[in-house]
Amino acid sequence: MDVGHKNMVNCSQMVALIMFATAIASLIQFDKTVNVVSLDNHIFSKVQQNSTQNGCDLYFGKWIYDTSYPLYTEENCSLIGDTFTCAKYGRKDSKYKNWRWQPHQCDLPRFNGTTLLEKLRNKKLIFVGDSLIRNQWRSLMCLIEPYLPPTTNKTLVLEENLKKLYVEDYNATIGFYWSPFLVESNHDNKGFHGPRVHIVRINSIVKHGRHWSDADILIFDTFVWWSPNMTILWGSFDSPDAVYQNVDSSQRPYEIALNTWSEWLEYHINRNKTRIFFTSASPISFGKSRWGTNLGCYNVTEPRSNDTNWGTHPKLSLKAVESVIENLKEKGVKVDYLNITHLSGYREDAYLSIYIKDYKNWGLKLRNPAKSDCRHWCLPGVPDIWNQFLYAYIIKP
Repeated sequence: MDVGHKNMVNCSQMVALIMFATAIASLIQFDKTVNVVSLDNHIFSKVQQNSTQNGCDLYFGKWIYDTSYPLYTEENCSLIGDTFTCAKYGRKDSKYKNWRWQPHQCDLPRFNGTTLLEKLRNKKLIFVGDSLIRNQWRSLMCLIEPYLPPTTNKTLVLEENLKKLYVEDYNATIGFYWSPFLVESNHDNKGFHGPRVHIVRINSIVKHGRHWSDADILIFDTFVWWSPNMTILWGSFDSPDAVYQNVDSSQRPYEIALNTWSEWLEYHINRNKTRIFFTSASPISFGKSRWGTNLGCYNVTEPRSNDTNWGTHPKLSLKAVESVIENLKEKGVKVDYLNITHLSGYREDAYLSIYIKDYKNWGLKLRNPAKSDCRHWCLPGVPDIWNQFLYAYIIKP
C-alpha cells in the first residue's frame, strides 16, 4: 500500500472517530438538559416524561436557602393538626423551614391559594393513602388557609375514613381518605394507628374505591408497602374459610395490589373528569453514615449536599409503580407522577425526629434519639414542596 493511500485511510478513520465522539457528546448533553442524570435517581424512563413541563424536568434541581420561605407558619395554621408540629413539641432550630426546591432549567411556580381555589371551584380533591399522604394533605391545608374566604367554616368533617374541608364559597372539597394499603387491610378501621401485623386483602379495593369515584382530583401514595413482612388474606375478614398467608417480602403482593388499584381506575374513573396523581415513596433516613446509625435523623440541621446513601430506595417497588402507570397510560388513563423520592432524601434535617406529640403526652423529660421519627416531616417543610409540584400540574393550562 503506498503512502498516499495510507494517509487517506488514516484520514478517513480520524473523521469517523471525530464524528463518533461528536455524537456521543451530543447524547450526553441531551441527557443533561432533558433527563435526570444522577444514577441514584429512579423512575427515569417513559413515566418521567409526565413530570416534564415545557421541556423542563421539575424534579432535577437543588435545594436553595430562601428567607421568603416558609409560605405559612406553624402557629398561624389552624388546620395543621398536632402530628407534624415540631416547633410546638420542642424543636428550637428553624432553618429547615427556609429551603425551597429550584429546578435547573425552569422555576417551580410559587404557590398561590386563590389561583388553586379557582381551579378547585365546584370540584373535589381527595388525597388517598397512609400517614405520609396525610402529611401532604395537612401541608396543603396550611398553604391554602391564608387564602380562604373569612366566612369559611374551618372545621374538618370526618365521614367514615374521609376527613375533609368544605369551602362553601368555592363549593370545593379538599379531603384525605385513610386507606394505607389502597386495598383493604386490618388497618382500615383503626384510625391512624393499628397493630404492627399487616393483614392485607390484595384483590379487594371496592370498599374504599366507592368513596373516591366522584372526585375530580385524586392523589395516591403507598409508603406503608415498604414493610417487608405481612400477611395476605385470601377471602374476607369475616369468613371462617379465609386463608392467611405469611410472606417474607411485600414486593409481589404490592404488584398485585397495584394491579387491583389500576383495574379499579380503568373501569370506575371518569377519564374526562378526574385527574390522577401518584406521589412516589417518601424516603426513610437511617443516619449519617453510608450504612446508617441508630441516631437516625436526630440533630441534623442542614440538608445533605451529596448523593451518599442517605436513605432507603425500594427500587423494585418504584419500578412496579412505573410499570403500572405506563400500562394505565396505554389504556387511556393518565396518571401524573410526583417523583419526590430522590429530592426529599437530601432533607434529613426536616424529619419529625424526637419532636413529636407522644413524648409530651408521656411526660418524658429525656427523649431517646434512637427512637426518632425519620419517616414523617415537620410542617412547614418538605411536603410543602410536594404540593408545589401538585399545584404546578393543576394550574397548567
